[in-house]
Amino acid sequence: MSEKIKVGITQGDINGIGYEIILKSLSDPRLTEICTPIIYGSSKVAAYHRKAIDFQTISMNNIRSGDDAHQKRINIVNCLEDDIRVELGKATEISGNAAFKSLERAVSDLKKNAIHVLVTAPICKKAIQSNNFEFPGHTEYLAECFGGEPLMMLVNGDLRIGVVTGHIPLKYVAGAIIKERINQKIIIMNESLKVDFNIRKPRIAVLGLNPHASDEGVIGIEENEVIIPVLETLRNQDDIMVFGPYSADGLFGSDKYKNFDAILAMYHDQGLAPFKTLAFNSGVNFTAGLPIVRTSPDHGTAFDIVGQNIANHESFLAAIYLSIDIYKNRMEYKELTSNPLQRVDLSTMGNDGE
Repeated sequence: MSEKIKVGITQGDINGIGYEIILKSLSDPRLTEICTPIIYGSSKVAAYHRKAIDFQTISMNNIRSGDDAHQKRINIVNCLEDDIRVELGKATEISGNAAFKSLERAVSDLKKNAIHVLVTAPICKKAIQSNNFEFPGHTEYLAECFGGEPLMMLVNGDLRIGVVTGHIPLKYVAGAIIKERINQKIIIMNESLKVDFNIRKPRIAVLGLNPHASDEGVIGIEENEVIIPVLETLRNQDDIMVFGPYSADGLFGSDKYKNFDAILAMYHDQGLAPFKTLAFNSGVNFTAGLPIVRTSPDHGTAFDIVGQNIANHESFLAAIYLSIDIYKNRMEYKELTSNPLQRVDLSTMGNDGE
């Protein structure tokens, strides 16, 4: 690929730590050597945050769209009025609307291939709600924009955790654990592991819904009646290496999770609580199952520490790097699968390769 990967970056909530972690991540000059960063936001708001945390000056190239990006510069597409009001640490209608405008503009460029991947800074889910955005979060909005069935996946190196049910109230989880949904999420995860992470034969662990994975039906019926039949069908008919259901506390407490390429949890906190315990500062949220690549840090707006220059940017920087890796893996997979001579097993040949 002659052109460097264009990484679209949304500003998130302008009253949160979004700009702090963006500025800190982009301050390393080595980043512009491997990609072309394009921020969708406001140069005035960026300057406000830079001054608030007394951070070094970063030169930004003002452009109208990703098509105009300079490959060796940090680029910014101004999406907001210059007089927009910033109120650090507060969730406001203005900050929510600003977050949406940034996201909307980035999505427009992504649809036109003016950028290649999307990295989203944290939003305040309450502040961003409007007639234009009636979604629980980025994941659902992007699924509406691009199609596909999203799978929220948290990633840190070889640790990958997906969830069957995402941003829904806990009281609705049991009713949402149905065979069709579990089957769909496992298939998406398996495909993503192969295409996005270049794992040829993924091993997937599936967690149970109930404590101790129901103890063979003593503490609930979902494992025996819903989860196990799905796993058996996928193993026998689709040749997917899927195992379980496992008790979440036992799997993570014994380190057995390290034997798998990914783990599928039944609900949000069942998967994210252990993940953030193991990898809070450097974990990445990746939306699998979409035709586009989108990543984000695994934390929120952190209104309580904004403007104090103490926000850790490792997760955001990791999100940028992961988006680049996944995009490259997808391009490589596409090239290999379109070439009938893509894989040659040299072990079946003579020593001279003939």
